[in-house]
Amino acid sequence: MLRATRLVTASKRGFATVVDASPGFKVASVDNGQPTSSVTVLLKAGSRYESKPGVAHILSSFAFKSTGKRSALGTVREAELYGGVLSSSRCREHLALTAEFLRGDEAYFVDVLASFLASPKFTRHELSEYVLPAVHSESSAAAQSAPTYALELAHALAFRNGLGHALYADPHAAGNITTEDVRDLHARAVGSPVAVLGTGISTESLAKLLESSFSAHKTASATPASGTHAAPATAYHGGASRVASAHGPQAVFVGFGSTASASVPALHALAAHLNPAPALKWATGAAPLASAIPAGVSAQSVLLPYSDATLVGVLLEGADAGALTEGAKAVVGAFKDAAAGKVGKEELGRAVARAKFQLAAGVEGREGYVGAFGPKVLRGEAANVQAALEGVQGVSGTSLAQVAANLVKGKSTYVAVGDLHTLPYADEIGLSA
Repeated sequence: MLRATRLVTASKRGFATVVDASPGFKVASVDNGQPTSSVTVLLKAGSRYESKPGVAHILSSFAFKSTGKRSALGTVREAELYGGVLSSSRCREHLALTAEFLRGDEAYFVDVLASFLASPKFTRHELSEYVLPAVHSESSAAAQSAPTYALELAHALAFRNGLGHALYADPHAAGNITTEDVRDLHARAVGSPVAVLGTGISTESLAKLLESSFSAHKTASATPASGTHAAPATAYHGGASRVASAHGPQAVFVGFGSTASASVPALHALAAHLNPAPALKWATGAAPLASAIPAGVSAQSVLLPYSDATLVGVLLEGADAGALTEGAKAVVGAFKDAAAGKVGKEELGRAVARAKFQLAAGVEGREGYVGAFGPKVLRGEAANVQAALEGVQGVSGTSLAQVAANLVKGKSTYVAVGDLHTLPYADEIGLSA
């Protein structure tokens, strides 16, 4: 508890304000005296915003390729000379471009990021020779992973459009995407608010470096201006799907969705309550699912909060369909018990404490604080974890039961990937049709 309090204090101090920088950048940074620094640019360029399926995946793979100032090879060689690391990652809402480097080298790496924002070339030969092969490899690997495929299908069922768009490009259709499609998504993302988060550098210094570097790269040949983009409001639908797969272990996802932002703290507590993982490795967990999950089945609670929707559930993985069926029945039973108010005071206390710890510990690493603070920075909110911790702390048995009841009364999201001759249908594990 003391550690979490110290983290909240430091987080509040380091991310208390968001600085507006030209043109449309929102900057926040924290400097705790660490020997390395990092800068992450967060763009609204996730699959939710793409106008053609797969273009967000391709834009992500175009990161740090040729720009108006550097070739792709030049960027790699210079970054290696500085000892830094460049990377890109994406989710359904955002594309994150990150530079990690030794303290004091921020001018070069901010310039690399600004160059991609202001003057990317998006050449046809890089698309065909480097980008598409990487996209095909990632998409094929995702399709052969039953858990990954199950979560992809769960999003498509739960949200259909927007958040339901595939995170990975279809290898058979990616060749239809042109550099103009990629350039359009990039231009619309840069034309929308852009969040820039740093560590090991002050907010003011980062804002000044970004403004000067972006202005220097913004030339007549830079990405053309384009209107900002916004995704339609998310609606939750739910549904069931069973897909045959012979790749590796089988997977089953049982979950529900919500578009009520006020229920997010209770959903954090509910996901922690459902989490079967024990506090000590090899020990038996106290969560209701810990003893109900059969041997040979791996289970993890899933909580995916987005800007206007949340997907919560449990992902099961294993080789034996019978064991997966029993595990899935236990998950449905745990949801229904929570909805009926059968979560005891001690169980609730454990769930709240675990949810708070996961929130606090999650922002200590770079990826965690980018995921937690980035959307807040884009909205101009105070980027600290204190409000989230206080929200979870306020979850009561009544509020947890109400949120769970609202989920169970709605339509579930059920996905089974594996041997369709043996994997169960949704109604066979207790879910409504």
